[in-house]
Amino acid sequence: MTPLQDRLISAHLSSCCAMLSPSKNVTDDALSLIVQLQRNPDVLPPYNDDVMKKCIAHINALYTQNFDDLTALRGGSCGDEAQRTETVRARQSCIDFIKRCCCAYVNNRMERIKSLRWKHGGVLPANIKANLHEAEIEWLNEYNSMLAEFQGSFGENGVNLMTNLKPPKSLFIEVRAIEDYGEFETSDGTVVMLKKNSLHSLPRQDCEMLIKQGILEIAHS
Repeated sequence: MTPLQDRLISAHLSSCCAMLSPSKNVTDDALSLIVQLQRNPDVLPPYNDDVMKKCIAHINALYTQNFDDLTALRGGSCGDEAQRTETVRARQSCIDFIKRCCCAYVNNRMERIKSLRWKHGGVLPANIKANLHEAEIEWLNEYNSMLAEFQGSFGENGVNLMTNLKPPKSLFIEVRAIEDYGEFETSDGTVVMLKKNSLHSLPRQDCEMLIKQGILEIAHS
């Protein structure tokens, strides 16, 4: 969000909140969640449970007030319809803003937790884990379980995504086809077309026999 957008939104919310309560901006708590993350871009600060509960309380209170006003408007029992309608709209703007801040706070923390999980090899240090909410710990455990299941679904021994981010060059060699051979299937199921003078990077163990047979040769740059 640009500084201009920040100023415009702040001005709009200040106007809305002034209609509701001149003494307190009901969106301040929600905004403080975002500020906390912005001030700590490289770490995961402690989950701010108290402020999140305040935000939920603000939403519930504003919703109840809107419900009461809308009931009165529909029943035709109020004489200041225009003013009350504007107040309902102002409350709804505040509700939407608080929700967006809370969702952004939770989502940003989730992305940071995932990043830290990969950075630390799948196990978060105790000092970082201490800053997580119980629900975040539960989510992380589910994420780890799904990831483990996914890694175990490859072959007999599975694959460790922490150590197999890229295929080691030593296990692959550059080869050139000496003659037209046709389709060749490697041990991982990949099918390549070997045509005369075509270049390929293939698993060394899959190429050894073809090299001995004179179908492939090691390509030298």
